[in-house]
Amino acid sequence: MLIRRAPEIPNSEITDPQIYSSRRDFVRTLALGLGAASLGLAHGAESREGRGSPFGNLLSSPLSTRDDKLTPYQSMTTYGNFYEFGPDKDSPAKNAHRLRTQPWTVTIDGEVKTPKTFAIEDILKWAQLEERIYRLRCVEGWSAVVPWVGFSFNELLKRVEPTGNAKFVEFWSLADPEQMPYVRIPLLDWPYVEALRLDEARHPLTLLAVGMYGEVMPKQNGAPLRLIVPWKYGFKGAKSIVRIRFVEKQPQTAWMKAGPDEYGFYSNVNPDVPHRRWSQANERRLGEFLKRKTLPFNGYAEQVAGLYAGMDLRKNF
Repeated sequence: MLIRRAPEIPNSEITDPQIYSSRRDFVRTLALGLGAASLGLAHGAESREGRGSPFGNLLSSPLSTRDDKLTPYQSMTTYGNFYEFGPDKDSPAKNAHRLRTQPWTVTIDGEVKTPKTFAIEDILKWAQLEERIYRLRCVEGWSAVVPWVGFSFNELLKRVEPTGNAKFVEFWSLADPEQMPYVRIPLLDWPYVEALRLDEARHPLTLLAVGMYGEVMPKQNGAPLRLIVPWKYGFKGAKSIVRIRFVEKQPQTAWMKAGPDEYGFYSNVNPDVPHRRWSQANERRLGEFLKRKTLPFNGYAEQVAGLYAGMDLRKNF
């Protein structure tokens, strides 16, 4: 019997053993529940000081902000919004331990030539992970500076082919009442769905994040995969994503349904456009007492203002 010799693999296509080992350790952390995400920081887990990171070496991104002090890890993991786990700021940290992040898959469908479903383990192989330090501005008037771990949304576009009809991208969060008790309560129209224009999603700043502060993404912060769009209010960043859908028409998102006169589709950070019930001119950083002025596009105007050239940003809020 003739046995064919396997073709030689070019060195350029061989995964660096350190990268492979780091991702293998990450998946083991995710599966066995040994990382910050599985421990649930409400139970007293601290940051990775003195311990190794499950990611190994991370690329340092030139897109990171360099002028802001990082928000304390404890602040970011004990204060925030994740209404599937409750309406209070400490609800996610108290209740997100219920979330099961393994197994986890993400379906890509809609206006794509071939719908696909990826396991989180495969998603982690798409690109070497990088750390990006971004400002985060909540629509409620608080803010933070966070070192996220992830990769550009454009890495996804290399693996699926949107059709010519694709103009917008929807991001669907998990909505499982067994794991997320407040999904049984109509706080919002579940599942939580957010969306971007396709050109916004393609912008280099748009990030799919799997961690923060060098750690596996904590469950209360959107494990195992969440969206980060730093020039928009934080609620645009869907957490615990299970579906990414390309569509032709501008969709109705969860907060647009809840309050269309308060939460517009674009939700770009704009200090000159107040929320119906409060000003957006100032913000308070977590861990700080004094307020500071809010910057247009959250300080990213130089990079993203061109996306909205000629638009009335008061009308398209």
